[in-house]
Amino acid sequence: MTTTYAVLSEGLEKRFGEVHALRGLDLAVTQGTVCGILGPNGAGKTTAVRLLTTLLRPDAGSARVAGHDLLREAAAVRRRIGVTGQYASVDGDLTGRENLRLFARLHRVRGWAERADELLDRFGLAEAADRPAATYSGGMRRRLDLAASLVRRPEVLFLDEPTTGLDPASRNRIWDAVRELTADGTTVLLTTQYLEEADRLADDIALVDRGRVAHTGSPARFKALIGAHVEVVVTDADVMVKAAAVLDQLTGTEPSFDHERRAVGAVTRDATLTLPRLVRELDAAGVSLLDASLRPPTLDDVFLRLTEERAA
Repeated sequence: MTTTYAVLSEGLEKRFGEVHALRGLDLAVTQGTVCGILGPNGAGKTTAVRLLTTLLRPDAGSARVAGHDLLREAAAVRRRIGVTGQYASVDGDLTGRENLRLFARLHRVRGWAERADELLDRFGLAEAADRPAATYSGGMRRRLDLAASLVRRPEVLFLDEPTTGLDPASRNRIWDAVRELTADGTTVLLTTQYLEEADRLADDIALVDRGRVAHTGSPARFKALIGAHVEVVVTDADVMVKAAAVLDQLTGTEPSFDHERRAVGAVTRDATLTLPRLVRELDAAGVSLLDASLRPPTLDDVFLRLTEERAA
């Protein structure tokens, strides 16, 4: 079965004077999925988005977005994408309804008034539709901004840190909207600093570091890179060495000590290790416990580990 890519880039490069922002970015995003673009500050995420949305020209490399060549068919690319940047682009002096009608008319959308009303309903803004956008909360403005980027029903939607600074309730509304979009067939490229957001939304993740894609895969595959975290808290500091020996044997990695908490921790990639087995092995070694845990890694753990390894 042939995979259809909504975004496919090869060797994209971009310099700003002495700064080499992108150093050969290779990215493949399957149609109808959410791709989370992660990376530390300065990794090149926003530059990549600006290139793929035709706001910048690459110095080298090639890309196709929504089936069209980024350089030779830039106008066709722009007709098929939507963009929501880090900051809301709506006009605060206009009402929510006026903002969406303006965007719809600028894009020559048939039935522009009806499309604006449809999006106001979809994003829970109908009751505030005739209030100036300047009176909206931060979450409402972000939802209005996202609605504005959808007036043309884009094939590919670029979201550049869309929930920065939002409260949890507002963030959940944005997440729900993104899930609805992919259910309708839209492809979403999501850059975010919130690892939980990528974990909840992304089908695949591309970790960008130093201008290149360093790792790709599903959230589950990323987590499998570093394994589960094992920790035991013992009743007596004298048995910490015994506990460490058991963890060493079970995990194959060097344990770490927290003498203040009388805790010993290690990381295991052994998917067969269970909490009951861990407790049995410790009990057999004469280790009395206050607590024991076997915690799967979070994307935060993976992000920190991978970026630290590349920085070393």
